[in-house]
Order: sequence, then structure tokens, then C-alpha cells
Amino acid sequence: MGSKQQTSISRVLGILSEWDKGTKQLRKKILEQFIIQNQNKTGPELEEEFVQAASLFLTRLTAWLRLTHKFMSEFIEVGGTLTLLEIIGLKQAKETDKTEALKCLTCVANAGRKYKELICESYGIRAVAECLAKSKSEETQDACRNLLLMLAQGNPKFQNQVYKAFIALLPCSSPKAQQMACSSLRIVQRIVGSSNATIVDPLLTLLKTLHLEVQFEAIELIKELMDYEVADSILSGLIALLKPTTKNVVVVQSTEEDSLQPKFTAPLHVFCQQAAAAKTISILAQENDTVAEKLVQ
Repeated sequence: MGSKQQTSISRVLGILSEWDKGTKQLRKKILEQFIIQNQNKTGPELEEEFVQAASLFLTRLTAWLRLTHKFMSEFIEVGGTLTLLEIIGLKQAKETDKTEALKCLTCVANAGRKYKELICESYGIRAVAECLAKSKSEETQDACRNLLLMLAQGNPKFQNQVYKAFIALLPCSSPKAQQMACSSLRIVQRIVGSSNATIVDPLLTLLKTLHLEVQFEAIELIKELMDYEVADSILSGLIALLKPTTKNVVVVQSTEEDSLQPKFTAPLHVFCQQAAAAKTISILAQENDTVAEKLVQ
């Protein structure tokens, strides 16, 4: 046996040994290296590369995949998905526990469309959206957002529910959740294809926010929606916001000196919304000729 063949055998045995002892992350790394090093190689070439031991590596790979699938099926059969969804809804649960539960749900969803549908059929969309709205941890909120986005992709049966869930998050009390909802809606809007009229009012209301990061995402979403059915409704709403309604105007008690000239004012958030509306109209007019024409008509 030549030294080259002995070296190859030692290398292959080393790979198989690493695989047998390796964690999921290590096995993933081995697979990635295998793909990079053996792209476009034929079966005989692989056999030569692995010194006639390619079948041993393939056997390990298929066995691992089979066991992973079996574990997933058993986990779901014993109610694992429902348990995870229950954890993220528990008030007394720690944020770290909720985050880990969400990561597990993401792994389930990542297994394929039928698993995404299973989560959705278990009222998972609502549970995850509520967790996103109520959580005080950005890590947990980020995990919620990522899971919802995953449930919207490659899942036509429930993509509209995810879309509506993000819309329902717009009026929530968490600025971070509002910001995430706006940015996510820009992605899901393209997946769904058509816009929902219920998005208009909560989106325009977001312009009242004192949080600039939320305002930025709201304006970006408005820009995105100019290509959809709700464009005219949004433009009409923006124009209406330039003049606060009488219910938002407050008469200030005049002093003796100017008693003949009553003063009118409004809450700060009304002025913020007015300014944001003007800013949005300006941006839309500059970036979209069609919108500019509509505004001057």
C-alpha cells in the first residue's frame, strides 16, 4: 500500500471518527466542507477520494437524517409543539425560556411546509404575535419576528394570517414590536401580493410616534404600499393629517391681555403626526412621479 493511499485512509478514518463523535454543529461543518471539496465529482471519483469508503460516510449521513426526522415526528406526536407554544404564552415564564422555546419552534418550522402548517393550525401565529407584543426582551421579540417571517414563507395556506398578525401588531404599546411589524410587513406584503385595507388606519396612526425608528419604518412601509391597492387611501389619509381635526384641537385659557384672541393648540403627538405626514408626502412626491401627479390633482 502506497504512502498516498495510507494518507487517504487516515484522512477518511479521521473524518468518520469526527462525525461519530461530533455535535450537530460539527457535523454541519463536515458536510459543508464535503460539499465544497467535492463539487462536480462523479461517484467513482468520490469512491477514489474516500478510498472505497464513501458508502460508509453516506450510511452515516442517511442514518443521521433518518433519526433527526424520527425525533421530530415523535416530538410532535407527544405534543411538543403545543407545549412550546404554551411556554411562550406563560406570564411567569422567563424571557430566556421563551426565547429557547421560540428557537425550538423555528427548528420545527424549518423542517418543511407541513410543519409550518402544524404550528399555524395550533394557533401558533396568534401566540407568537402576542409574545412579540408583550415581551420586554429584544432577543425574544427578534425570535418571534423571525419565526413569523418563516411561517409566512413557503406556506401559502397561512401567509395571509401572518400578514394580518403583523397588521394587528401596529397599534400595540411596544415601540420595538411596532418597528419590527413595519419592517416585516414590507417583506410579507410582497409574499401576499395584495394589500389589506385594514392596514391604512393603524399605519397612519403610527406617525404619531415619538420614536424616530418607528416613524422611519412606517414611512418605508408607506413607500412600499404605493404600488398596491391601498395607495390612494393612504395618500388621502396623509393629506387629511396635515390639518388636525377639531376633536384634537384644544382651546387654551386666555390671559386678560389677549382675552379677545383665544389660542388653539393640540397634544404633542398630533403635531408629530402632522409633521410626519408632511415629511412623508414630501418623500413620496420626490421619489414617485405617479404619486406626485396624484397629489397635485
